[in-house]
Amino acid sequence: MAKLHFYYSAMNAGKSTTLLQSSYNYHERGMKTLLLTPAVDNRAGASKIASRIGLQEDAISFDKDDNLFNIIKPHINESMRCVLLDEAQFLTKDQVWQLTDVVDHFKIPVLAYGLRTDFQGNTFEGSHWLLAWAEDLVEIKTICHCGRKATMNIRMDEHGKKVKEGEQVVIGGNERYVAVCRKHFKEGE
Repeated sequence: MAKLHFYYSAMNAGKSTTLLQSSYNYHERGMKTLLLTPAVDNRAGASKIASRIGLQEDAISFDKDDNLFNIIKPHINESMRCVLLDEAQFLTKDQVWQLTDVVDHFKIPVLAYGLRTDFQGNTFEGSHWLLAWAEDLVEIKTICHCGRKATMNIRMDEHGKKVKEGEQVVIGGNERYVAVCRKHFKEGE
């Protein structure tokens, strides 16, 4: 039975690496996958999914106004077995609903990977609706500098200080964000 899966974590837990490994596993068995990534995250270049350990693959980029069902539909055939979507926190409510339509109509799994919360501890729109509507929720774990499980993200300024206010979406990696446990999130460390 096909499901909508949401793999979530704090920053730097290996979400993109896990996505690319999943796609590789399908390909190794002669099955095709479709990779999607939001255009807003172009750190690895346009239409690319890349991990910090060097893995990368081409993907279809989409914007917040795009209908994902319509993007995915032309790629569906008997060898297409899975849709994998990176940076799922940037989805809109409508786009998450469209992913449920892909699962229900085409009967293929959709694996969405993303952050659960932003630098202020609030859910992103896409994460909120994935947590509500996905059949399968899987936490990918990472650790805080103290050794406890990291569940939160701190945005850092250029001086290494915690940023407490600002736009929800500021694209960045290790130079801008740190995954921490809730205790250190509260303390701003």
